[in-house]
Amino acid sequence: MESPFDVLRIDPDADDDEVDRAYRRRVLEAHPDHGGSPREFQRVRAAYERIEAGYEPDDAGSERGNGAGAGDPPDPGPGARDPAGRSTGRAGRGPGEASDDSDEPDESRVEYLNYEVLDDRGWGLGDPDLFEKASDADLDPADYGMFLVEPGESLLEAAENRGFAWPYACRGGACANCAVAVVEGEMETPGNHILSEEMVAHGIRLSCISAPQSAELKVVYNVKHLPDLDELRLPADRFERAQATD
Repeated sequence: MESPFDVLRIDPDADDDEVDRAYRRRVLEAHPDHGGSPREFQRVRAAYERIEAGYEPDDAGSERGNGAGAGDPPDPGPGARDPAGRSTGRAGRGPGEASDDSDEPDESRVEYLNYEVLDDRGWGLGDPDLFEKASDADLDPADYGMFLVEPGESLLEAAENRGFAWPYACRGGACANCAVAVVEGEMETPGNHILSEEMVAHGIRLSCISAPQSAELKVVYNVKHLPDLDELRLPADRFERAQATD
């Protein structure tokens, strides 16, 4: 039976960095927009999640016993998404994480700001009055405003459901096109993503698989061109290319 290490095409003794690099490479190869297929995309993600959950080569026997292949996609769990970005469970829940709805707000108010505005006006992500300046600047609603995120929505889904065209590509945590910077509030960090620990510590999140965990959240979206995110971007999705020609 094929192991998740075989699916990622690495040795079973690969360290964490090698696993992460292999996942990034394989998930790009498997993505339907880049010559792969939905099944192969889910298969690669399932393999990565099994390794992250502590899979060992000796586990193969028990997996054969319950009929699940090591590289087969698991049953959709909370937070699962298909390559088109459709939710198959509660938004952003990582594999194996228990649900505790008591810690989650019924809805979250998100105040958002487009990173391109910072470039245009000479503002910085670290400015303590960043959102106060944005509020006073009479910006276009596409660049600055507020909306509510309902339970079960990822941040990206919530933006789209309210008519906004935020950047994305893979919709599965495998690239940085949808990255946002959390300035204030809490936003969950599922395990199945490609961000480094340092990026997460600096407030970077992937809006396609993450959802607010606080009643109020301030985020800067469209940060995909930050230097540390360059190598994690995919070519623009067809949706993004269509928006650019509108």
